[in-house]
Amino acid sequence: MNLISGITFIKNGLTLGYPFKESIESIEPLCDEVIINVGFDDPTLVSDDGTYEFLRDTFTHKKFIFLKSWWDPNLRSGGEVLSLQTNLALAKATGKYCQYIQGDEVLHEDDLPAIHNGVIKLENERDIDGLIFNYRHFYGDVSIYKYSRNIYRREVRLIRNGAKIKSWKDAQGFRFSNDLKISAKGVDAKVYHYGWARAENVMRKKVKSFSKLYHQDSYVDKVPEFVYEKGWGMKQFLGTHPQVMNAWIEANKNSIDFSSMKLKWEWNMPGLWISDLLESLTNYRIGEYKNFKYKGEI
Repeated sequence: MNLISGITFIKNGLTLGYPFKESIESIEPLCDEVIINVGFDDPTLVSDDGTYEFLRDTFTHKKFIFLKSWWDPNLRSGGEVLSLQTNLALAKATGKYCQYIQGDEVLHEDDLPAIHNGVIKLENERDIDGLIFNYRHFYGDVSIYKYSRNIYRREVRLIRNGAKIKSWKDAQGFRFSNDLKISAKGVDAKVYHYGWARAENVMRKKVKSFSKLYHQDSYVDKVPEFVYEKGWGMKQFLGTHPQVMNAWIEANKNSIDFSSMKLKWEWNMPGLWISDLLESLTNYRIGEYKNFKYKGEI
């Protein structure tokens, strides 16, 4: 039996500027197999933007297993199509554990040993069904990230397979098949999230596309054109990016000068300031939503 299966899904990755190839490359060293579920616009599984062929031509080793799936345009409630696509990949996984990654998320090579060690420890902790990863959310440019209580700071990205666990709602996290939260421990590893670090014109396509996963056309038609704004919690990134991202970063650089922008005022900013200050002093986040039962660090 395989130890770790990688699972992921992607649709229109080329058109919407996802670093989906780099995402897959980042988990590959951990995995005995990688299940890649590629979405199509039609039930005959013919119409896509070339993402499927690109991936098949790129990942030719037998460890990469490809699925085709139709994204039903009528599924517009709470992004449920995202969990459906995740669960299609999960159903094909044969590993004892599943390393999940979305098409705009990338693991750092420096964190792979900690993740692997976390899996080994799970072998002796049968009451723990997942590992919680920290997040680094880039915004506008890969030199800027957002960190505040109005954006999630951690989520489950590795689960025990065969424990009746499913992707939940809009695929941010996982729960048991009866919707109860799984027990999970934190691991000293980050997910580098590049979903909001693409060119502005590409982000406009992405925002419109994602709106269709949650709302009817009457709402989508009224969604304003996306523009980057200077918001609360933006910080300078001084670390290193995953090596697999080097070419993508070079090709997707944005020349946005956030320092010259006026901070966009929002009604909840005083509360964010107080909460973020407390978190910086205690590591406790007021009212943090957890899609899991936190059981400490691995």
